[in-house]
Amino acid sequence: METLVPRPAVVFDHVSIAFDEQVVLRDVSFSIPKGSMRILLGASGSGKSVVLKLIMGLLRPDAGAILVEGQRVDHMSERMLLDLRGDIGMLFQESALFDSLTVAENVGYRLNEETDMPADKVRARVAEVLGFIGLGDFIDRMPSELSGGQRRRVAIGRAMASKPHLLLFDDPTTGLDPIISTTVDDEIVKLRDLEHDTSIVVTHQIRDAFYVATHEATRTDGQVRILPSSDERARFMVLRDGGIYFEGSGAELLALQDAYVRKFLNMTLPPW
Repeated sequence: METLVPRPAVVFDHVSIAFDEQVVLRDVSFSIPKGSMRILLGASGSGKSVVLKLIMGLLRPDAGAILVEGQRVDHMSERMLLDLRGDIGMLFQESALFDSLTVAENVGYRLNEETDMPADKVRARVAEVLGFIGLGDFIDRMPSELSGGQRRRVAIGRAMASKPHLLLFDDPTTGLDPIISTTVDDEIVKLRDLEHDTSIVVTHQIRDAFYVATHEATRTDGQVRILPSSDERARFMVLRDGGIYFEGSGAELLALQDAYVRKFLNMTLPPW
């Protein structure tokens, strides 16, 4: 009996895009299985954030095909893209919270604006999300009352509130110190391992990338723990010169005897 292979969550098929004379991506192809994680590395301007914008349909490629859950994003109308984005959670480089709204209103924003969910159910979902990210007591606070790490975690809560199947993280720990960054990393690990979301993490923070890849979330008797994993939980992709320069495990990346990769990782190699 033939085994059915699950459809990939995201597929790039010979995708190219340029802005004026600057080629950002050239003939790029990759696929991401459902429930898996990709960590996207590369120098500034290498196209990492462009990949996320192409997946969201905020940019359209000059050539090639982009599929999300089997649907051609590059052929969609704006109406279809709005529907697609309802199943995608996006965390921007800056938390981009609404300063005039409470934590609860920020987390429940999409549910209130884009669904007909009753107010009491929105509130219940918001409370559930804030409990998941460890901020249950902050439900009625204002963003100005939060630390940088708490604001970033609230932004993660907003991204996950509508239960999307695909999560996109654009430099989620930029500007945070290593201790606070770890609290954000832990939330990303929990979403991957406990919610089984497909995720793409764009980052310049090598320490955070390897932390997310080498830790796992477990739930025992209602308690969630983040522990080192015996198996890597993510694969790495490095962009350079418009293409995928490397794709593989973190261990393979660290072992790669390549002048560019060694230079790229040089200042942040373990032990961190």
